[in-house]
Amino acid sequence: MKIARYLAHGQISYGAVEGDSVKELSASPFEDFTITDHTHKLSEVKLLAPCEPTKVLAIGLNYSSHLHDRPAPTEPMVFYKTPTSVIGPGETIIRPKDTEKLDAEAELVIVIKDRCHKLTKANAMQHVLGYTCGNDVSARDWQRDDRNWWRAKSADTFTPAGPYIETELDPHNIRVTGRINGKEVQSESTTYLIFDVPTILEYVTEYVTLEAGDMIYTGTPGEPQEMKDGDVCEIEIEGIGVLSNPIKLET
Repeated sequence: MKIARYLAHGQISYGAVEGDSVKELSASPFEDFTITDHTHKLSEVKLLAPCEPTKVLAIGLNYSSHLHDRPAPTEPMVFYKTPTSVIGPGETIIRPKDTEKLDAEAELVIVIKDRCHKLTKANAMQHVLGYTCGNDVSARDWQRDDRNWWRAKSADTFTPAGPYIETELDPHNIRVTGRINGKEVQSESTTYLIFDVPTILEYVTEYVTLEAGDMIYTGTPGEPQEMKDGDVCEIEIEGIGVLSNPIKLET
């Protein structure tokens, strides 16, 4: 099932996407729900970020093609992105005027179904609601020069996600593609993740309790490219859809 979070007639709802329409859910997808007959055309609603996480985590250096002669990590390299940096499909990524290089990072994103702690690889997938597309926007000069990545990864608008949560996706062999202005700049299968989804969940929940709606960005492949004023960045993940965001220089 594809699940959207959307705004229609001043009300925010979750819905099941069927073709070019969305049917409202009776409750959030993190609760018991039914699919109602209240239907909108997708063209008539505003798609929002697919959930409201209490926390966003991300995994660095998780594709060998992204290592650039660095040694592969021996355990997942985890960092935080702030919930206030999350934006949805079509929303504008603001390029801060004092950053020298702002890159897009195409990523598969895990969406957590319920409160969970100390998972194992054997039971981890039971706590996944589904997956969405994500862009781990990265200010490279800040990432290089700051003592940590607080603003390089979490400045406002630096965590685009969407357009949908796909609940019936096998995350182990799907293609992650990034495009800027229609030109493909990243493309690789999740087969090449160094740490797969169950491994990530086991590692993270050993130390951090995850809540319903929390998101984990699983890493980016290849050589991410820069986003400049006026560009449009698209993240496409096989089986989910396309997350598209315009880029604008801060005024």
